[in-house]
Amino acid sequence: MNALLADLLQVLRLERLELDLFRGESRDPGHRRVFGGQVLGQALAAAYATIQGRDVHSLHAYFLRAGDPDHPIIYEVDRSRDGTSFSSRRVVAIQHGEQIFHMSASFQVVEQGIDRHGDMPHAPDPDSLPDMAVALEEMRQRVPDRPQPLVNPQLPFEFRPAVMPDPRGEVLREPHMKIWLRAIDPLPDDEVLHRTLLAYASDYYLLGTAGMDGRLSFSRKDVQVASVDHAMWFHRPVRVDDWLLYVMDSPTASGSRGFSRGSIFSRDGRLVASTAQEGLIRRRPQTGG
Repeated sequence: MNALLADLLQVLRLERLELDLFRGESRDPGHRRVFGGQVLGQALAAAYATIQGRDVHSLHAYFLRAGDPDHPIIYEVDRSRDGTSFSSRRVVAIQHGEQIFHMSASFQVVEQGIDRHGDMPHAPDPDSLPDMAVALEEMRQRVPDRPQPLVNPQLPFEFRPAVMPDPRGEVLREPHMKIWLRAIDPLPDDEVLHRTLLAYASDYYLLGTAGMDGRLSFSRKDVQVASVDHAMWFHRPVRVDDWLLYVMDSPTASGSRGFSRGSIFSRDGRLVASTAQEGLIRRRPQTGG
């Protein structure tokens, strides 16, 4: 298995300290704070460790403080309720004696019922598209002054942009992106693992979509960006080692906050998950000399 993906699986493999208390390793993605998707995935893994025979169908999380990548994170799970069909869990992430994150998640037994979903938007075949790092570098060269999402080429997932805003066109009222994604290598047949990995990957580019507004005409080094919350709904079984289309848009920004929403489709057009996120996007205060 690819070393980056194998390391991610290790990060999501928590150490059980007590019945409902877990410890997870941390990684530095390159900006000296823990990637939000890591905390999200580990918190979901901790909640799943207290569940039997049920799948997560929704989660709602808040990022309270930046995580320290040099130290592990402790996850405390509260078994809020186990009903006939649904189970509810609340997970608190602690580091250096302080809460850095909390999440509520709901799990459900598998049931049969109405099965419908909207159509997947048209997108070019992922095999015909360039890697995200290549696409963004081309954009930077054409319009170096326009904000663009950050990209790290060393990732356990492949990302290929299907549609991105035209950097030479007018400022879009609603910034949007379509990105194909998949794990870099095949994975075991484990629905818990695939949903946990999808939660991890869902944090990529979502807030970045809100930040692609060309009205943010100042340099990226002058912009402060941080996730505030993250919500996710799992609609159907999913495999993250096959191509998934992540369709994102940002319908509003105000009060130094940007809001983004996303729909994740399987390659055959099934809507497998939905996401929403709000984050801080503001200009850093200018310091005079």
